Amino acid sequence: MPELTFGDPHERDDLGAFVARAVRLDAASVIRLRSRGDGEFVEAWLATPFDVLATRTVRGSLSPGDMTVSANELLAALAIVRGETVDPGRSQDMMWRSALPPGQGWQVIDQLPAGVVASLADKGIEVARENAGPHGTPPASLLDQTVLTVSSDGMEIKVPLRCLFAMSGMGFIGNEGPDDQVRVTATDSWLRIDARFGAVVRRRHALLPLLV
Repeated sequence: MPELTFGDPHERDDLGAFVARAVRLDAASVIRLRSRGDGEFVEAWLATPFDVLATRTVRGSLSPGDMTVSANELLAALAIVRGETVDPGRSQDMMWRSALPPGQGWQVIDQLPAGVVASLADKGIEVARENAGPHGTPPASLLDQTVLTVSSDGMEIKVPLRCLFAMSGMGFIGNEGPDDQVRVTATDSWLRIDARFGAVVRRRHALLPLLV
């Protein structure tokens, strides 16, 4: 039986908050869990509806060390089982179709006041609501618009609105303290934005189609 173990109940509650947000965005979503740091931490990954990955890391251990489960099943287990060890649910590895970013090679580009990023997200969401399509979703052209540009050591990073949409939808920004910061890091291929309650990750460039 798969086992997800927490040494601190606060870590379980933090993961539960992440999974609850995932279910709120998409009731059929799956969560990929991965062991990290010699088994001392567990990463949770979600492919959001905004074509952006969301992730949160908690202190704990996982066996097996990499598995994908139903967000609904995981949320139920975290809510019902209050002990140290939880059965995360049946493996649904075939449901995970997103590439994950590398664990190393990230360059810090900038650190921004969290309140500024939250304000940009609020303004972007307001504009998106005004331009929502028939199904209530904003057009991709709007989500792809750059809302923030940061640079360091010759690397310029353009942050699209969809990244801030994902951060807001997952509750990663909001209720910030006056000293809270949002950190932007990047590799040649990936962009990552870390906030107080989690991070969003997205490819900087679209993959080229394979030629047959």
